Amino acid sequence: MMNNEEFHDEIGENHISLSAVNPVREDAFDISDDEKIEKIKKDVENILITLGMDMTDDSLKGTPNRVAKMFVKEIFGGLNPAKKPSASTFDNGYKYGEMLVEKNITLYSTCEHHLLPIIGRAHVAYISKGRVIGLSKINRIVEFYAKRPQVQERLTMQIVQELQIALGTEDVACIIDAKHLCVNSRGIQDIESSTVTSEFGGAFKNEQTRRELLNYIQLDTKF
Repeated sequence: MMNNEEFHDEIGENHISLSAVNPVREDAFDISDDEKIEKIKKDVENILITLGMDMTDDSLKGTPNRVAKMFVKEIFGGLNPAKKPSASTFDNGYKYGEMLVEKNITLYSTCEHHLLPIIGRAHVAYISKGRVIGLSKINRIVEFYAKRPQVQERLTMQIVQELQIALGTEDVACIIDAKHLCVNSRGIQDIESSTVTSEFGGAFKNEQTRRELLNYIQLDTKF
């Protein structure tokens, strides 16, 4: 029987998600971003010292502060609900009733098991039930949920759920194709493999509609 440490290592090595919601504490935002940066800066410095790095070297002196700011302001900024983009929608005045696909959205996230990058593309589609959303808002929703310690399956679901709420329809789909550096650069070190996840809601559960989406994604749209 595995002990707790072995059990949690097993989860991390196999990239298993135990929840569709990011595990964030209720008091996560009781302190300011500046206070978080100060705390993380000290922790990063301690890690580097423990590893044997000479923190008096000019090249390393600013590293703890840079990493702390990057964590709070950039790569994990999507944890803060105050930074959630507005998902304002508009009446579908031109009565467009076909599928809308925003494909090849550049995606940068961070694996919550090893804190290494996830890099890939997201393809998002919806069929209007009377409301439409600005194209850039789709990109911003993808970015917001990506900027946190993540599991790709959860990220895919969160993007779909957010758009379903905003648009008032179940007819939303998301496909993500991404490389995980925790697979590519460590462990098995398979630099060629990528991970594909999908979430199909409403009409996209229909095989014909799903096939139409996949055909759009495969179109050569390089300009």
